[in-house]
Amino acid sequence: MSSALKTAAWRKRSAKSELVVFMLWVLVLAFVTWTFQVMTQDTIWAFVSDAPAQFKDIGSRMMPPAWSSVHELWWPLWETINIATLGTLLGLMMAVPIAFLAASNTTPSATFIRPVALFLIVASRSINSLIWALLLVAILGPGVLAGILAIALRSIGFIGKLLYEAIEEIDADQVEAIEATGASRAQTMAWGVVPQVAPTLAGFSVFRWDINIRESTVLGLVGAGGIGVKLEGALATLAWPKVTMLLILILVTVVFSEWITAQVRKKLM
Repeated sequence: MSSALKTAAWRKRSAKSELVVFMLWVLVLAFVTWTFQVMTQDTIWAFVSDAPAQFKDIGSRMMPPAWSSVHELWWPLWETINIATLGTLLGLMMAVPIAFLAASNTTPSATFIRPVALFLIVASRSINSLIWALLLVAILGPGVLAGILAIALRSIGFIGKLLYEAIEEIDADQVEAIEATGASRAQTMAWGVVPQVAPTLAGFSVFRWDINIRESTVLGLVGAGGIGVKLEGALATLAWPKVTMLLILILVTVVFSEWITAQVRKKLM
């Protein structure tokens, strides 16, 4: 009895399972090695080894910042904030009805309208705002309008997805209580659904605005207006002190938007 207990050892997996797990790790390692080789097949390693020296050289050229150029950067910075704000508001106006059409408990047609609404949400989320900006600049020409529409089209998917999921998770008892009073469908939406999702909508709308502040700073690199236009020009002319000044302004703007978002979410909670 005692000898049998001594020889019997607990194992997390059987020998066959251990072999399968081992083979899976070998396959994963082989796949990672192969993908690394594919990704780096055109890499010039001499440039990589020289990167610290180049970083040090460019870093020395970037200091001190070009404080004298700050006066010409206020308007592009204001454009960037407006692109993010107006784009978020426009995206919100389009995302809210799409979300109600996509939610299974509020859509008027689960066989046709809901799949179309879900497709719009997925299409918006699958295309980055920079790609939207490239397309809109080609269609509308360079400028702030292309940036606003790019931010709006990207925001539809983010806001729409979170909102329709929040709508599907509402308390159905409140909706049934309002329906029991003889309220119409519109009244039920207004008094049974909207009050339950309004705080959530406000929270992630402000969060999306914070994200759009970050995204709008780079839209100018493709001609969609904002401070990115100045950044692209400074990089193209190797004006490194001005690049530093632009990065400082972008950092301050992002920190400020983060602070505003935190304050709003604190009020909502």
